[in-house]
Amino acid sequence: MGEFEYVGVELDIFREAVNWKNYWASFVSRYMSGEILEVGAGIGENTLLLCNNTVKRWVCLEPDPKLCNRIHAGIKSSPLAKQCEILTGTLANLEPAQLFDTIIFIDVLEHIEDDRAEMKMAAGHLKKSGRIIVLSPAHQWLFTDFDASIGHFRRYSKKSLARLTSEDLTLERLYYLDAAGLLASAANRLFLRQSMPTIKQIKIWDRIMVRCSRIVDPILFYKAGKSVLGIWRKTN
Repeated sequence: MGEFEYVGVELDIFREAVNWKNYWASFVSRYMSGEILEVGAGIGENTLLLCNNTVKRWVCLEPDPKLCNRIHAGIKSSPLAKQCEILTGTLANLEPAQLFDTIIFIDVLEHIEDDRAEMKMAAGHLKKSGRIIVLSPAHQWLFTDFDASIGHFRRYSKKSLARLTSEDLTLERLYYLDAAGLLASAANRLFLRQSMPTIKQIKIWDRIMVRCSRIVDPILFYKAGKSVLGIWRKTN
């Protein structure tokens, strides 16, 4: 595989979104045990957030060697160092015998052109009754220059994400998250049209809007939001 370099610049900006990360993590943390594969691990922020003492093995799979170095620097002095492996590459580089209890794509699948093939390949690396978790930006009508600049091919609806269910997977959960953030994204799309949010804007969204969404989302039965979360279970 040729060397890959991530074109996005948002990873460090979104490190400030502490409340948001804790919010979506509350939906997926129950599945974080056993052997975990994190596809597109970025700078390792989600590893540090989700990996715990119930995890036997956590594999950070990241195609950008520079980001792999950052993951290594971030976890080498932490208690996670014994549990974590860092691999440079993609699913195509894994041996077929490598199987996992859970495979996660956190803000990753939208960067992959052939997402259907990626999901099918991921299902092949699941243990019996294992799960795939996908968190992605929602609603194609919100696609902006920001999406294009960081390498997004698309944004998802519940319907388009559900279409990625292969024959050996069962879709268990499908949520929209962050209804308040949806309003902010719509305002940017229609009026501000910024190509990149500022750190100040990220902090305001994270500290005010995400806290509102924690209250509003269940009232709306998770039917509106700027992100979509899907959880699949392997059936064969």
